Amino acid sequence: MAAPSEEVSCEDFTEFQEILRVMRTIDDRIVHELNTTIPTVSFAGKVDASQTCKQLYESLREVHLSREKSIKNCISQSSSTVKRLQEERRKDGDNILLTKELRKEQTKLKLLQSELNVEEVVNDRSWKIFNERCRLHYKPPKQ
Repeated sequence: MAAPSEEVSCEDFTEFQEILRVMRTIDDRIVHELNTTIPTVSFAGKVDASQTCKQLYESLREVHLSREKSIKNCISQSSSTVKRLQEERRKDGDNILLTKELRKEQTKLKLLQSELNVEEVVNDRSWKIFNERCRLHYKPPKQ
């Protein structure tokens, strides 16, 4: 599954999480994918396991990079907004609406940062499963 080609919107965190959920489909289904495409010993001659593993490797790598880029982009945008709102609050400390907006943006920033941790766990799990099933069929290039 390829990543969405358009830029991911960072405005609504719930929408952003939904987009990430869709982008993580390949990771969620990796066990099923490998079970249905990598043959057992008795069927080894009927499927090119090395090509299948290579394609899966490239797909995983592409989608992992895309998700990480999207998360980091949103963190950057949110950080900029927090800084801007902090500056505005310094100038107008009595503005309750500004304080509420700042708190909301700070919360969103923390949630986005926690998504990086989630991403690391999801990626580690996928690579572990990939390596268990494909290590005999495909050796990824050193990075």
